[in-house]
Amino acid sequence: MDDNQNPYHAPQAQVRRAERVAQLVTASRGQRFINYLIDTLACYAVMFAAMVVYVGIGGEAVVTAMQEPDPLRNVLISVTMILVYYVPLEGMFGITLGKLVTGTRVVDEQGRPPSWGQVLGRTAARLIPFEAFSLLFSRDERISGWHDRLPKTLVVRSR
Repeated sequence: MDDNQNPYHAPQAQVRRAERVAQLVTASRGQRFINYLIDTLACYAVMFAAMVVYVGIGGEAVVTAMQEPDPLRNVLISVTMILVYYVPLEGMFGITLGKLVTGTRVVDEQGRPPSWGQVLGRTAARLIPFEAFSLLFSRDERISGWHDRLPKTLVVRSR
């Protein structure tokens, strides 16, 4: 029996999904840039707050240790702050502070909230060197960087 003749088949299901995907309007490069600026400042604020607490707990020994140059430590701190900032916000709410300000959100390619795997993929892709420039060279109608294309997500307007 064909699906069109099946009395239990809901033909509107495909139409609704297609309509939802068609209604997705991707964020502009300007919105994405503002997201980047706000989220970068927010990451620095989280890092600063964590360092204040860390120095408060460890005292003078921590201050002395932090004055020593250690590139590996600096990279690990940066990666940790990016994970602490992006994963919970995008995983639970689909937004970050930057996206909240610009009225955008992260969705999968069908317009649904992203899975935790997609959120982790987005965050890991942000660590690729020069990834931020991938957004500038996006040629399709959907403005997306590697952190969107690799995990198959979009940043869309939510208002």
